[in-house]
Amino acid sequence: MKKHFIKVVLSCAIVMGSFSSCKNSSSSKNVSRATGWKINAKEGGFQYNSDFKEQETPPGTVFVEGGTFTKGKVQDDIMHDWNNTPTQQHVQSFYMDETEVTNVMYLEYLDYLKEVYPPENPNYTNIYTGALPDTLVWRNRLGFNETMTNNYLRHPAYAEYPVVGVNWVQATQYAEWRTDRVNEAMLEREGYLADDTKYKVLNGEVDGTFSTEAYLNNPTSVYGGEIDSLQGKQKRDSVNVFAKRSSGVIMPEYRLPTETEWEYAAQALVGSREYNNYRGRKKYPWEGDYTRNGQRVGRGDQLANFKQGKGDYGGIAEWSDDGADITAQVKSYKPNDFGLYDMAGNVSEWVADVYRPIVDDEISDFNYYRGNVFMKKAIGEDGKVEILTDQIVYDTLPNGKVVAMNLPGEIKEVPVGEEETYLRTNFDKSDNRGYRDGDPGSSRFFDRFSDEEDNRKMYDSPQFKAERDSTGKLIRKYDTSNYRTSLINDEVRVYKGGSWRDRAYWLDPAQRRYLPQYMATDDIGFRCAMSRVGSKSKIKNKTVRHKKAK
Repeated sequence: MKKHFIKVVLSCAIVMGSFSSCKNSSSSKNVSRATGWKINAKEGGFQYNSDFKEQETPPGTVFVEGGTFTKGKVQDDIMHDWNNTPTQQHVQSFYMDETEVTNVMYLEYLDYLKEVYPPENPNYTNIYTGALPDTLVWRNRLGFNETMTNNYLRHPAYAEYPVVGVNWVQATQYAEWRTDRVNEAMLEREGYLADDTKYKVLNGEVDGTFSTEAYLNNPTSVYGGEIDSLQGKQKRDSVNVFAKRSSGVIMPEYRLPTETEWEYAAQALVGSREYNNYRGRKKYPWEGDYTRNGQRVGRGDQLANFKQGKGDYGGIAEWSDDGADITAQVKSYKPNDFGLYDMAGNVSEWVADVYRPIVDDEISDFNYYRGNVFMKKAIGEDGKVEILTDQIVYDTLPNGKVVAMNLPGEIKEVPVGEEETYLRTNFDKSDNRGYRDGDPGSSRFFDRFSDEEDNRKMYDSPQFKAERDSTGKLIRKYDTSNYRTSLINDEVRVYKGGSWRDRAYWLDPAQRRYLPQYMATDDIGFRCAMSRVGSKSKIKNKTVRHKKAK
């Protein structure tokens, strides 16, 4: 009896101790380890989200845990391009759209622009039209494709098909718009904005829009300065009226994936992992050396949508090998080991990088990316960031298409200058697209042109210009020179992956091609990515082999 009593007392002591430990642990989060002051005190002082657990998976994306891999072609280079020599690279963890951006996803974007910036308004005319995909990409001199020209983008039969006819500039602008809309919804959910605020903007009840960067830097400027009347339940908190970066509510920006991220995600070598090694390499995003399904169910069917031979885009009637002749509905084929669909076939995809034949791994083997143009927020005379109103800056692309470079309510940005670059060792100018491959220091003409000039002395590419005269008429200028030596310049972007028009050779994730950023085709689409903040992995316990997410 006495022993039983002692056990009961000890058990109670352990339980009480655990409660005390939890209480101390909980309270210690809100006490500074640096000063001993309270954090998040009602009286004021330092405010911080000490309860933050992990970044939330963004809408439409899947998690891709980063790691090291061999970037570049590990097969024979039968085309002798020599533009993807193998290099060892490391990629940070990130999120990527599980499918390409579809027609219905892009139409949502177009509808928003048309409602908020009506083309009938002279100030907004080119915002909507500049975002429209080029539906004429389906036309062929010796082919009948008018049905696709007229129906592919908007007909509900193609709602879940990948959007095409979108150039690189339009794809990046879509990603920026998507960032703002997702963060707007997040702020509503967390009570920083009143419910259905976003719909009030669409219905014209609010004279202004939401910009993530404007909200973070000058929250009272968003929604045309009407945010006070649109605040949610957090307004009752006199300390945390507006969300900040430290609140953990605002998500990083959607963007195009870098070439390295895209290739890493497409290979999905994690499916071949055993302990801390990869068991071999992959020729395609799936296991094996063949494009056909080797499993019992669906044996012989193609694992991707691509051109199988001359005049053969999908096999014969009633026994199609890939179930498509042009693009296919997304998720028509099995995902790779990261859970990503159509990383080979269907449509090729824009990535963020400027094209160069050489990947300079001597300078960078971590998150490799060529295309950095470092900017800073413009500060006005009042010491605050400058918010763009109706003074929209338009750019006329070389093919004559006019696109808006900013939307009303966004922050004005300017290139970084000497204030940011003086005595720095990691960068010394804003535009680094041609660093060590196109800039003065990498050319034999290094003593003949300056940083202010472009890189055409090294990459002497054609120069096409479209400008408007004093009357507003568009003047198109063709480059008639017979002495151009290259098609490469700082406005040429990489696109990855094979498409419905390509043979199996291009399904290898390492293959890389390029196209001017203002051009669009009927076989290039895109998908978005988002950087992960915080820990590298979501897995707490290591496993012998990769476990696919359910």
